[in-house]
Amino acid sequence: MPVIYRLDAPASEVARAMGAEAGNDPWSGGPISAGGFAPVITMGREFVAGPRPQHRLPRRMIPRLWGVPPPPAAFDERRHGILTVRNPGSPFWTGNLRNSEFRCLVPATAFMEWGKADPRDGKRRQCWFGTSDQPIFAMAAVWKDSEVPSFALLTCPANAALRSEGRDTMPVILPADPAAHDLWLRGEWKRAAELIAPYSSSLMTMRVAG
Repeated sequence: MPVIYRLDAPASEVARAMGAEAGNDPWSGGPISAGGFAPVITMGREFVAGPRPQHRLPRRMIPRLWGVPPPPAAFDERRHGILTVRNPGSPFWTGNLRNSEFRCLVPATAFMEWGKADPRDGKRRQCWFGTSDQPIFAMAAVWKDSEVPSFALLTCPANAALRSEGRDTMPVILPADPAAHDLWLRGEWKRAAELIAPYSSSLMTMRVAG
């Protein structure tokens, strides 16, 4: 699973790409590490109580912490919360995922996975993966509220590009089609869950750091 990704674009550009309102978000671009704050796109329902309004609320870009606190029974000494949702059917996640207002988009320009060891020195390589068809892509995520507003990324089986580097899973990258973004944010769970699938290897780029 990734423990760092990049969003190399300022808030205004990210908001335009995601069809959201950035407000006064100060994001100027850069890396996001596990346990750090990142821009997240929601459907704007965090502080609205009661039935869902008939009109469509605008998408909002807000900062949230990457890493959902684990349930009390599973508390441990990890440096950060739960970064990814590997099992959407887990009772810990089902209520939030089935309620569309808790789903969110996490914009990114690349994410890092540790690749295979370099045969020359035995060290594992930092592989940065991006998409060739969308400069800023959206990863499917879900948010929860506790002491600190937080989120976790959805994962799925790795595509061929990541499997070639020894990875078993990858973040769920949504298609460039705005309808796919809208389905994840607003759609009924059975249909939204169909988006949990590997991104096409033919549409991915890879850069090896170092």
